[in-house]
Amino acid sequence: MRIKLENPSSLSKAIEILSELVSEVRIKVNDFGLSINAIDPANVAMVSFKMPKSVFSEFESGKEVLGVNLENLKRILRRCGVGSSLIIEKKENMLNLQVQDKIKRDFNLGLIEIDSEDKEMPNLEFSSTVEIDSLDLVSVIEDCAVVDDACSFIIKDGKFIIEAKNINSARSEFSADEAAIDAENCKARYSLEYLQKFMKAAKLCEKTIIKFANDHPMKMDFRTPQLELGFILAPRVETDD
Repeated sequence: MRIKLENPSSLSKAIEILSELVSEVRIKVNDFGLSINAIDPANVAMVSFKMPKSVFSEFESGKEVLGVNLENLKRILRRCGVGSSLIIEKKENMLNLQVQDKIKRDFNLGLIEIDSEDKEMPNLEFSSTVEIDSLDLVSVIEDCAVVDDACSFIIKDGKFIIEAKNINSARSEFSADEAAIDAENCKARYSLEYLQKFMKAAKLCEKTIIKFANDHPMKMDFRTPQLELGFILAPRVETDD
């Protein structure tokens, strides 16, 4: 296996985001490209990462499954600077990463056995889809985190509302002028701790796609020409405020 990225910054950022949710993953390298599916230790969130074969300047691989510690991989990828290229090769039970810029640097990362089974993203049905400016969503999630540890995603009369309510409250409302809303009335509540981690992916793309339904898991997608990052988050089913 030998793959090469001329600009590894997107891979580096994605791995950094994923490392906050899961620590050890199986990286699949096959005819599609590179992909990761994993569930966080609390079984509350699932992550999906895809980088198609077309993004790589070199791609020689059969079907490989690479068990890696994301924290260790993240530290190596941080050594890639502006203008660096990255070559990844599997050598027996090691992953060799060559960072090439002014000088050539070699890192070896030990591959690990991972006991958990591979998980595919479930095929969920949603009643509501919202496409929203990523920066707006980041701001609203931070507003909610000021007053509570969870927030509600609400569709009401064609409007998308994000609300956190405790002793104090925060509420933001988006109409069809501010977001693309294809939805029916519903409400679901989600952990802000997880949402804030997802929001780090908002820096990668201008738009965020949110899918949810009444008291139902939520799916959040971030897509660029180089990669796709997806998250599924279980709802908090609680007594109405």
